[in-house]
Amino acid sequence: MTTWTTLLDNLSFPEGPRWYRDRLWLSDFYTHRVIAVDLEGNAETVAEVPGQPSGLGWLPDGRLLVVSMTDRRLLRLDPDGLVEHADLNGVATYHCNDMVVDASGRAYVGNFGFDHYSGQSPTAARLARVQPDGQVDAVAEDLLFPNGSVVTDDGNTLIVAESRGQRLSAFDIGPDGGLSNHRIWADLKPQVPDGICLDASGGVWCADPRNNEVIRVVEGGSVTHRLSTGDRGAYACMLGGPERRRLFVCVNSGSGSDAAAKRDGAVIWTDVEFTGAGWPGNES
Repeated sequence: MTTWTTLLDNLSFPEGPRWYRDRLWLSDFYTHRVIAVDLEGNAETVAEVPGQPSGLGWLPDGRLLVVSMTDRRLLRLDPDGLVEHADLNGVATYHCNDMVVDASGRAYVGNFGFDHYSGQSPTAARLARVQPDGQVDAVAEDLLFPNGSVVTDDGNTLIVAESRGQRLSAFDIGPDGGLSNHRIWADLKPQVPDGICLDASGGVWCADPRNNEVIRVVEGGSVTHRLSTGDRGAYACMLGGPERRRLFVCVNSGSGSDAAAKRDGAVIWTDVEFTGAGWPGNES
């Protein structure tokens, strides 16, 4: 049985955890805050995003990028405050969500594809590539809610969690950030992968909000570890800490409009035997 320690609680809906410069950074959806917290639990609000923050990443010069979900924009935190880095409306067909930013500052941003809360029919989504100068285009099609994403240490492979597809998909990354060789990296049914992170032994850690657990999976789909999160769903995870062996997990009792009125979201952690790798995480 896994022993969890609470790092930060009283959150509305924590998502997008990232380890950067000795702190864990995350978005709290319904309080519209980007938060950075140290290992002692000392938290700071870094930015406020009216359009609801989600995925986080950094440009090579250290400026923070933040997905603004409901207006489908990618924002950049400059010294004078948040500014628009890219408009994602030409690619995203509904709210944007998680992303990964690679070593060059190139961002890959997912979206829901459709409004499932209002009963719309399921629609596949496109994945947006945002160049460091803000240029946007679609680099992958027909994804079933592209959500958490990672880039391998060598920068050559992107792995995307398709939450509605219940699988991890992989792509080869070209010199210009283009994607090719779309393939199923792991079929995870009946798991529902949300946020993910990568370890140095080739495993992907997947938060699963439906099954209230975090799993570690290797290419091909074998599950090597299962960590229950009890009575709350696991929505995202990140390997961080001084040796990147601390697994941080964002948990909540539910998602959607019901979560907005609650404050039972939290970040919990446990130490594991694997070291974090790739992006997100290599920024630090």
